[in-house]
Amino acid sequence: MPSPKPRRRSATNSPRGSRVGRAASDASAAQPAAKPAGRTPGKSQLSADTWQTITRSAAETERLGRVTGLALRGGEILALYGELGSGKTAFVRGLAVGLGAPSRAVSSPTFVLVHEYPGRLRLVHADFYRIEQESDLRHLGLPDYQDSLTVLAIEWAEKAGAELPQDRIEIRLGHVTATSRSIVMQATGPSARACLTRIATPAKTARNPASAARRERPRR
Repeated sequence: MPSPKPRRRSATNSPRGSRVGRAASDASAAQPAAKPAGRTPGKSQLSADTWQTITRSAAETERLGRVTGLALRGGEILALYGELGSGKTAFVRGLAVGLGAPSRAVSSPTFVLVHEYPGRLRLVHADFYRIEQESDLRHLGLPDYQDSLTVLAIEWAEKAGAELPQDRIEIRLGHVTATSRSIVMQATGPSARACLTRIATPAKTARNPASAARRERPRR
């Protein structure tokens, strides 16, 4: 009587097949993860001493100034840098609103050098565009404006040189397009660093208030 033929094991049930399946699975797992896409232009970024973003209009730049003003507690020095038309005065207009002063009162004080605006805190707005040398600033008495009830905002701060306090927030504005501006804030001391953290947290929504309003809208 003929002996029965041995059964053939399918590849999927064989130990070898299992090893092949495991090897393929291991190889798939070993594949490097896909690199994340680059940052979307305009998305804000915060490091220990620096915060940066892009505003897409003068209104957004002014709104960022307002958010900054709301975060200030007095005694802060804001040093603004940027070429003509980069949005420094628009930022200060918003800053005034955040400090409780009317924005329409703010203009570039090119000929007067210093303007003062009362509000929740006094805003001292200086413009050093026409300053030719650092010694010209000594008669202004900048230290007299550095108190706990005052915010000092200086346009063309690079002309102040050593007259600038060491602990300050530097705000650099630059052209990206005809309407967009890059804005980089950098803290140069411990008080400025704490202030920058207060500014950056709410400022993330300053560029898109509509989306913030949707998030805050109560559910029905």
